[in-house]
Amino acid sequence: MKALFSELRPAISATLVLAAVTCGAYPLLVTSIAQTAFKEKAKGSLITDKDGTVRGSALLSQNFTAENYFHPRPSAAGNGHDAASSSGSNLGPTSQKLHNAIKERIAAYRTTNGLAADAKVPADAVTASGCGLDPHISVKNAEAQAARVAKARNLSLEKIKELIAANTTKPDLGILGDAGVNVLKLNLALDALK
Repeated sequence: MKALFSELRPAISATLVLAAVTCGAYPLLVTSIAQTAFKEKAKGSLITDKDGTVRGSALLSQNFTAENYFHPRPSAAGNGHDAASSSGSNLGPTSQKLHNAIKERIAAYRTTNGLAADAKVPADAVTASGCGLDPHISVKNAEAQAARVAKARNLSLEKIKELIAANTTKPDLGILGDAGVNVLKLNLALDALK
């Protein structure tokens, strides 16, 4: 029995030390660095309006469906744009269900935006992102929706295109990824035009 306790003591001590480091010291260190060096991002990249009311996060999409707003890309997260249930559809390129969904989305996108029956539709307008919560759409997607939004808000197409350009983020380091438009920021900019 004495031999058993002599071997348990170092194991228990090591467990307690590792627990203190991994459950206490390390999280405190990382949180301190994040709060100091990346304050806005550490708090969720929240977007507020002029009154200071939180309208959402720059990192998560919201489901805008009204004609006078830009629409985000489709979402497979929960019941659509559900931040508590982030996920993709898990449907592969040979899935008939995915093929049918994309076909329906293309037709709906063309109808909603008043496009010709053979007009090209940006891929991000009809496919969900891997997490289902991508807050950005492509510049082409925003431009395809511009005429609908301009008409619904009784604004000039040029003014809408200016807002799209002002809310377009460039690729990281100028070469990584594509330019994108944050839908929430763009829609809040539209509301601020009043």
